[in-house]
Amino acid sequence: MKNKKSHSSSQGNESLKKESNSSLLDRESDNKRATHIKQTNTTNSKQSNQPSGQVKRHNQSSLNSWYKRLHLSDVTVVEKSTLQRAIAGTVVGNFMEWYDVGVYGYLAVTIGTVFLSDASATMQRLFSLGVFAVTFIARPLGGIVLGQLGDKVGRQKILAFTLLSMSAATLLIGLLPGYATIGFWAPVALIVLKLAQGFSTGGEYAGASTMVTEYAPDRHRGFFASLLDVGSYLGFAFGAGLVSLIELNISPEAMTAWGWRLPFILALPLAGIAVYFRTKVEDTPAFQQAQSNALPQATTEPKGLSSLIHGYGKELLLAFILVAAANTLGYTLTTYMPTYLTTTLHHSMAQANLLTLPILIIVAICIPFTGALSDKIGRKKILCMGALAGLVFAIPAFKLLENDTSVSTFSGLLILAIPVIFFVANLASSLPALFPTASRYGGMGLSYNLAVAIFGGTAPLIMEALVSVTGSDIAPAYWIMLTSACGLVAVLFLKESARKPMPGTLPTVSSQQEARDLIATQDENPDWDVNVIIHDAEENGTRQAPKHTEKPDVVELNQQ
Repeated sequence: MKNKKSHSSSQGNESLKKESNSSLLDRESDNKRATHIKQTNTTNSKQSNQPSGQVKRHNQSSLNSWYKRLHLSDVTVVEKSTLQRAIAGTVVGNFMEWYDVGVYGYLAVTIGTVFLSDASATMQRLFSLGVFAVTFIARPLGGIVLGQLGDKVGRQKILAFTLLSMSAATLLIGLLPGYATIGFWAPVALIVLKLAQGFSTGGEYAGASTMVTEYAPDRHRGFFASLLDVGSYLGFAFGAGLVSLIELNISPEAMTAWGWRLPFILALPLAGIAVYFRTKVEDTPAFQQAQSNALPQATTEPKGLSSLIHGYGKELLLAFILVAAANTLGYTLTTYMPTYLTTTLHHSMAQANLLTLPILIIVAICIPFTGALSDKIGRKKILCMGALAGLVFAIPAFKLLENDTSVSTFSGLLILAIPVIFFVANLASSLPALFPTASRYGGMGLSYNLAVAIFGGTAPLIMEALVSVTGSDIAPAYWIMLTSACGLVAVLFLKESARKPMPGTLPTVSSQQEARDLIATQDENPDWDVNVIIHDAEENGTRQAPKHTEKPDVVELNQQ
């Protein structure tokens, strides 16, 4: 990436050369503009015979107006290789997070048997589901703590920590002795590891979405950010598919004895690959600029939890509602459907897996296309489509699921996937754009994880309870409709963020030519307001106005 910092001396020389060229172009433009101001004000002074002090004040006003312009040095140009490393480094973390969700979800019954072998089958199942819920209890705490740290010490450091912590916890679960070996300490150790895993997971999606959106070119942010959730669904599908493959090839006794450990232990080589990609990425240009400039204005940004809530209450609420709507749908498709198909509709587990896993692959394929579409027509339109689809399609989808045929069940799952695609494809690009650079990680960590804990983690429990209380197999559809309606209201209050810099972040492009075109047409761009962009950047410390002494013509003008 071509900015003020570089990884090597050769890259530094190239970057310095390009910055020098940009500076020369800027200086040439600056001198022409300053000369024009000088000539204009000299003429005005002669015509009106104004005192020199008034002329000086007029000149200063003209200069202040001049500084409210974007220059080539303000635009971040992200090289293709740098962007690819950033995408790979963030997607692998999401893959690992959802790989564990898929593995644990599909091994829930076996885990209950291994870690609470003396209990009844019902108690084993409740214990396993309870341990799964523990992860969601710890997530908001992790989101708050790690999000705040990510805004202070950097995105990359915290994301490296979350990945290592998640991977270590997953590996250790696979190595834990069972209840038959160490008794009471087996379930206790499992709970502790799931708490640690949940804490680190709380900083993963928030940090990954913050990093990828700060790296991505503004015109293509929707597409690149959507790749995060491609990693999520592929990770879940891979984990669930691996468990199913192992179950098909070994006996139930072998699965309980040692087979369940294999998917957890496999986290070690996967983590090695993920860490390799993540360590190849440095912190985002926006964060580095804010740190290096360290402007006084930046110190006024909210830094604590109470300040974050007080300063960005509306944004936190909007993000919370959107995540609640999206995750109710998402967790219904990923974690509740296998249970619903087997316990409520009485399909076999093999048939349930055969029906749900292809749907997850289809969702993963459709997500990037939907993200790219949001770059063209806007995030709000896509999110509106998701909310409306949740309202309209929920009941027809569950009606189709009720029919005892594979074609009907698959069709119902496919219809249910439509609102999931529209929602999920836009979360990673829409939510970070609600917060300025200095509070982005913290805002995401709090709002996202709180909503996931309350609505995502409880979705299977709430839906199963609705079926039990009402006696209706389509009762879960009404919960989806309620959360989708709330999501639709939130979308109406959302500001459009497509094709423009995020608050406190200067424009990001993919080439030098695009940067020059952007500067030349900045006053004609219908998607943004230059004054707002510059004001937000200066408030967050990502832009520092040029000093007057750096421009001889300006100094001469001020001395008149």
